[in-house]
Amino acid sequence: MRPRYYTPNEVLAHSTLQDIWISFLGKVYNLTPLCEKYTGDVLLKPIVAEAGKDISHWFDKKTKDIRSHVDPITACTFPYAPHGRFVHIPPPCPRTDWANDFGRPWWKDDSYCIGILSAKTRLIKIINTLTSQENVIQVCSEETMKEVESRYLTWNEHADSYTWKYNGVNLDMNKTLDENDIKDEDEEFYKLNMTDDEFLPAIHLYFNDDLTEA
Repeated sequence: MRPRYYTPNEVLAHSTLQDIWISFLGKVYNLTPLCEKYTGDVLLKPIVAEAGKDISHWFDKKTKDIRSHVDPITACTFPYAPHGRFVHIPPPCPRTDWANDFGRPWWKDDSYCIGILSAKTRLIKIINTLTSQENVIQVCSEETMKEVESRYLTWNEHADSYTWKYNGVNLDMNKTLDENDIKDEDEEFYKLNMTDDEFLPAIHLYFNDDLTEA
């Protein structure tokens, strides 16, 4: 099954103790169940403080584990947590009140992973030629047009009943924007000191007179 892609803004929308997402090393995690399991635990504080954000800087990109450091006093290697010790990080010294029977630490537990963080998001304009309605939506550059269509359902629940076109050419809904020759020109606009929001690629929707798929 193809994984779902998320924008940083979608992750940011889940930034409370009752609904907490984070991202790291290119993936998105729903840590709400973890917070429910450790309700009231002070070790949740560093995680909650980063709710909705990317915490890749906590990790070693090669090992995909928590960064480590050597204690100058004991010469022992410990997880590096300058933001404060958090859930599943062992204490610096042996303690009888720390339970280590939790199995895999949460950052290695794939059950919390819900998808992939987009490496590059894009803004596109969708124009419904039937109603003249225009919507600007943020999408993931890795998404197929069918996945973009799923995002657009918020504004038009009959999106399946339209033919999607760009510059008069039918779009392949199983391909991405770039694969449909809808190029990302953000870098060019930046070099020219132009606001790309004013020159968004416009996708036109043409009604098929068939609501059987809606």
